[in-house]
Amino acid sequence: MSPLRTLVGGVAHTVFAPVCVRASRPLFARVSARNGFSKQFARLQSSAAAEAVSDETEPVAELQSQEDILAQLAPEDSQRLSLMRNIGISAHIDSGKTTFTERVLYYTGRIKAIHEVRGKDNVGAKMDSMDLEREKGITIQSAATYCDWDKVENGDTKKYHFNLIDTPGHIDFTIEVERALRVLDGAVLVVCAVSGVQSQTITVDRQMRRYNVPRITFINKMDRMGANPWRAIEQVNQKLKIAAAAVQVPIGREDGLDGVVDIINRKALYHEGDRGEIIVEKSVPEELKDIVEEKRSVLIETLADVDDEIAEIYLNEEVPTPEQIVAAIRRATIARKFTPVLMGSALANKSVQPVLDAVCDYLPNPSEVSNVALDLSNSEAPINLPPYSNLPFVGLAFKLEEGKFGQLTYVRVYQGMIKKGMNIVNTRTGKRTKLARLVRMHSNEMEDVTEVHSGEICATFGVDCSSGDTFTDGELSYAMTSMFVPEPVISLSIAPKSRDNGNFSKAINRFQKEDPTFRVHFDSESKETVISGMGELHLEIYVERMRREYNVDCVTGMPQVAYREAILDEVNYDYTHKRQSGGAGQYAKIMGILSSADAENVFESEIVGGKIPEKYLAAVQKGFEEACEKGPLIGHKVLGARMLVNDGAIHVVDSSELSFRTAGYWGFREAFMRARPIVLEPIMDVAITAPLEFQGSIIGLMNKRNATITDTDVGSDEFTLHAECSLNQMFGFATILRANTQGKGEFTLEFKHYSQAPPQLQKDLVAEFQKKLKEKQN
Repeated sequence: MSPLRTLVGGVAHTVFAPVCVRASRPLFARVSARNGFSKQFARLQSSAAAEAVSDETEPVAELQSQEDILAQLAPEDSQRLSLMRNIGISAHIDSGKTTFTERVLYYTGRIKAIHEVRGKDNVGAKMDSMDLEREKGITIQSAATYCDWDKVENGDTKKYHFNLIDTPGHIDFTIEVERALRVLDGAVLVVCAVSGVQSQTITVDRQMRRYNVPRITFINKMDRMGANPWRAIEQVNQKLKIAAAAVQVPIGREDGLDGVVDIINRKALYHEGDRGEIIVEKSVPEELKDIVEEKRSVLIETLADVDDEIAEIYLNEEVPTPEQIVAAIRRATIARKFTPVLMGSALANKSVQPVLDAVCDYLPNPSEVSNVALDLSNSEAPINLPPYSNLPFVGLAFKLEEGKFGQLTYVRVYQGMIKKGMNIVNTRTGKRTKLARLVRMHSNEMEDVTEVHSGEICATFGVDCSSGDTFTDGELSYAMTSMFVPEPVISLSIAPKSRDNGNFSKAINRFQKEDPTFRVHFDSESKETVISGMGELHLEIYVERMRREYNVDCVTGMPQVAYREAILDEVNYDYTHKRQSGGAGQYAKIMGILSSADAENVFESEIVGGKIPEKYLAAVQKGFEEACEKGPLIGHKVLGARMLVNDGAIHVVDSSELSFRTAGYWGFREAFMRARPIVLEPIMDVAITAPLEFQGSIIGLMNKRNATITDTDVGSDEFTLHAECSLNQMFGFATILRANTQGKGEFTLEFKHYSQAPPQLQKDLVAEFQKKLKEKQN
């Protein structure tokens, strides 16, 4: 179940309804022993809460309404939180996220000089602190920082405090985006003015919806040839399915970009100074007045569709004031019905400052976001976490990193405050830790602090935990949800070149703890260590980090695909497990039907009259689940099997839980092989972007791989091809694409679904598996 949260408009006339939550079991997921993720609950959205929970009749807990929470907020907390924003910068690869963040830090005075991502001075952007990031020109890890922005409001200057996280664009590092959005209150979605909405933009949009994060949109690269902001806005409306309208009009375009016109207040903003740091307000140029009025009308019409107050004004044929428009944009943005669109060029230092003003105007502060946890001491009842500093501390560890002083744990404080020297308790493990050091992060730099209040993000050392753990001061026993963790899609065998001196194990353990999508297991058959991740680049980066950070050169094997096994037919089974070896033996008999299910493996029982006791049925289920972990066809996991037990027999002396577990295991395997077993392979959503002159050769490349082309977006100078292709066919595609596009093409892969593998591939996989079994027996 995806986490949900309530967002409120923060204006006097907004009506808040109490949230009713049924503490129903399907909301809670299992605790993963691998990475300690307690997927237990999270933020509930008042309008969707009734639909989000199951209809099971269990006790209903009424949560405190957001109106009451805000009414009881202390004046000092209200003042502090109203001037705070927790935001993330997200976008497709190479849309300019890190370049945009660099300008934000410069204009807020956080850094004294601007350095480019692939700059000639070889310094690199501030937020790309890893050597690998600077060499490759990509963001690998999300980086946190903070800054202050002086916003002029009605002649007065207000100092806003931003906690900012810059996230990667590659799908391989999607967990970095997941964990950032989990703890943020708002986001800036950066869209390229030339390419518009791309594949990873859609993925980021899906992640924002998963955590109910409102966003403003910034159309970057307006200085590039072929820039078309109106096409990009149309794509945001159509592809992301969210109402969007421009609040600015560009003055000039491409090389002639000079600034923007604020269409709400009808004033032109020009950028002067060496780095565009000086903003000069002038009247709207005569040649732009018509388009400004046209786009202003579009903005008001769009708002009328999503905001009742503007709708009433519009229907009365009145013109809303600038203050009313701003208030409506804020309400609709926080309700996630609308996204205001700004435009400019971060690289050309044009129109970045108005985005900071828009963050202050339109995105919520921490007190406008209702966060809900589970009270583990009270039957997991949902409970609000109001951002009051005088309440007991509750925080979430959302990111781990190995620093020079040990494990660095990033914490979002939801309630109370965290102080240096205080004791905090991990609610998952019950372990108590004294905080020796508390810091605020500025990329890879730190600033020591003595205390951090609710709504803020900080980091600490010496805390033994996993990503997603909840911490309290010991007075409370609360648990919050962790982030969504996608399953890995690619595996490699890995081994150190020379004898392991312990560094290989240290690296593997550290990377697993830091990144939940990086999985490691030891294959007992092949006697190999196998690493799994989100893509070739993902694993390549970790192999390279082992070499650089731990001096461990590794040898990697051929990539392995995460195949699945399934069945097509429905079969009856009748399996008896009998063993006699002196004394009490083993006896279990089960009968039933094995058939296919939709997606998950399902175990069902229709035993009546107590023919098989409940504890033995639970043992049969364990045997079934164990058999599904390693299928009998090619040794991969079984997907979509339904095992129904409707009859059986026990022996008074010889039957035991072990006997029925064994019967469940071997009964399933025997029936599985009779039910027309097949091999499923992962099908990936492929998006390839390249210059137009390479369109024919790329279509040819995809046809060779038996891909199904689903869509083609043709721009002014480049095109994007969308296709579905098996992962097995995409290995090494990066090198082939570079060779066929003179290094100008790029592509992304994202898992879509499982589909039946070609017959020849299935035969080859089965033959290879049987060969391994024979070798093992010999």
